[in-house]
Amino acid sequence: MKKYFYVFGSLLLAAFTAVGCAGKDAVKDGDYAVSVTGHNGPLELTVNFSAKKISGITITKENETDVLSDPALIDLPKKIIETNSLAVDSVSGATVTSSAVKYAVRQAIAQAGGNPDDFERPIEKAPAKTENISADVVVIGAGGAGVSAALRADQLGAKTVLLEKTGMIGGALVVSGGNQVVMGSKLQKEAGVANDSMQSMVADFMKNGARKNNEASLTLFARNVGAASDWLHEYAGVQFDMKGGLHKLAEYSNDRELAYLGGGSGFMKSILQKLSSTNIDLHLNTKATELKRDGGMVVGVIAEDSDGNTYDITAKSVIIATGGYGANKSLLSEDLQKSLYYGRSNATGDGLIMSDAVNAQRQLMQYGKRYPNGIEVAPGMAKSTIAGNIVAFNSGSAILINKEGKRVVSEKASNRTILETEVKQTGGMLFLFMDQKTFDMWKERLANAGISKENIDAWLKNNGSHAPIFIRGTTVEEVAAALNMDAAALKATIDTYNSYVVSGTDSAFGRPANFMKAKIEDGPYYLVEQKPRFATTMGGLVLDDSLQVIGTDGKIVPGLYAAGEVGGGVMGDDSPSGANNAWAITSGKLAGESAAKNASKK
Repeated sequence: MKKYFYVFGSLLLAAFTAVGCAGKDAVKDGDYAVSVTGHNGPLELTVNFSAKKISGITITKENETDVLSDPALIDLPKKIIETNSLAVDSVSGATVTSSAVKYAVRQAIAQAGGNPDDFERPIEKAPAKTENISADVVVIGAGGAGVSAALRADQLGAKTVLLEKTGMIGGALVVSGGNQVVMGSKLQKEAGVANDSMQSMVADFMKNGARKNNEASLTLFARNVGAASDWLHEYAGVQFDMKGGLHKLAEYSNDRELAYLGGGSGFMKSILQKLSSTNIDLHLNTKATELKRDGGMVVGVIAEDSDGNTYDITAKSVIIATGGYGANKSLLSEDLQKSLYYGRSNATGDGLIMSDAVNAQRQLMQYGKRYPNGIEVAPGMAKSTIAGNIVAFNSGSAILINKEGKRVVSEKASNRTILETEVKQTGGMLFLFMDQKTFDMWKERLANAGISKENIDAWLKNNGSHAPIFIRGTTVEEVAAALNMDAAALKATIDTYNSYVVSGTDSAFGRPANFMKAKIEDGPYYLVEQKPRFATTMGGLVLDDSLQVIGTDGKIVPGLYAAGEVGGGVMGDDSPSGANNAWAITSGKLAGESAAKNASKK
């Protein structure tokens, strides 16, 4: 468990005497422990008051997303202590955790006998200024694509500026499943597959994307993903879970996906360490607002930080790596607007909007990557159960059923096949049915997806009365009754599935025998909703083989490149597992190379 403790002495706080007087007469010195609800579960901290001021904040328990929440758990307490005030800015990208920390400190102030409102006095900020910066390459966005582009440009000797509008690098990759396609890499060969091919990968992706893929971009991806994966491992220091090995997935004719060691947060920890050894000029909490132009050429970026300071950056090459647009309903199709969203709230399509000024061409904007395994944790908002589902289906004693209590699809089919089946069912959803042993394994794997044991226990108490539907029953009849399901049909479904386990053949849906290792045992039993969810968007800018942006006139926009999710088309209307992270790394590396090469010519 992470623990963060910050105590600053009177010399540090002396500069803030004016604010420091807040609540001075009422607050009693000492330590005060508080427990609140964070983004992923309980958040406990202890606040120390000394000389009537906030002098220490210790986080004693938290379940927040590793790496992503660090600024809210580290930087925010530091600022509260430094200013003796709660009127500090929340961390962009970690607003829920930030709010939880502030609320907890307010409770501690009240416990200490003070008035929390006395600690909400505005903090006087230094006057805003404009800073002029000159660079070879400027990268907008520090997700997987952006950090890869910046690292590669820096490695090639380009003076590189990296802008990130939130308080932490990582973007969507941090909250992803942490898997990546590694086709053609040394890693894939080391894991036991040496006969995969570019042609096989292209064919699989075209099939999965309903042949709507931009085949030129897909071929570029397949040709370079192996080298990019090895570069990520050998140069950037990202470790892969070789012990877990290549994943067996219905979308792929050859095993070509590996997990990052430690998932998405493990990836970013390695990247953070690598960034510290480079010359990259990283600006957090700094949002690019405008592309600088000289005629038809892009020559830099205008950006603004959270304190109102402006950065006028002149650069020979600009790389847009701002991610997707899932949180911007004005850019979404009607179908996507109806789906549960589980991505980050800052995925607002900034790069697409900025690039309108240079008449950049877009493609496939109506599509998003929908998964069939979401739970609705708030109206319109989802979290993913996929990490638990993989274990549950691999163990063999979990099945998917519809509202009528019947199996309708192989649980080991592709996500696309399961999704297409799911949306046709009553209520447009399925249910995950598990016995106790499987449920325990399933629950254990969900912590990294932001679903804590405390969350699950609370939802089980609701017993299906409202979303997310989590039901527990000692008997099949009890589970079915909670959902007005036909108990006899559910019992027959379980008996039939168990007979398939014994015979080793799923004659109904073809679930492979090696994923039917155990029968569904006696109760208690659990039922969990499964709804369509999306975060990743499939559309975006049209790019050439150098990752240069193409305008609506069909010509390149000089000086402008793009990478990652903002560069659309490669996946078609749907992306297979591990593909989006791989595209981020591959396209980021290639964009960094092209941008550095362009800068060296001038």
